Amino acid sequence: MPNIKPISDLRNYNEVLRDISDGSPVFLTKNGRGRYVVLDLHEYEHNQATIKLLTELAKGEQSGRKNGWISIDEIETTFGLKNG
Repeated sequence: MPNIKPISDLRNYNEVLRDISDGSPVFLTKNGRGRYVVLDLHEYEHNQATIKLLTELAKGEQSGRKNGWISIDEIETTFGLKNG
């Protein structure tokens, strides 16, 4: 269940921070509507790394579709990974 608090609870920010854990951000509302998210730094870094990875994978797929794909044999030869 999401942890939702009004932004006015930040007056006692220690309590809000105590409720934050990895995988369990605190959602803050302003005037009854979702406005901010406070999350653990580790989770934030993980999310940023995931976004970066997915962006790079999408670029690679787009490049493959535009410029053509190369075979695993070509990759192994290019990087000197061929056995034999």
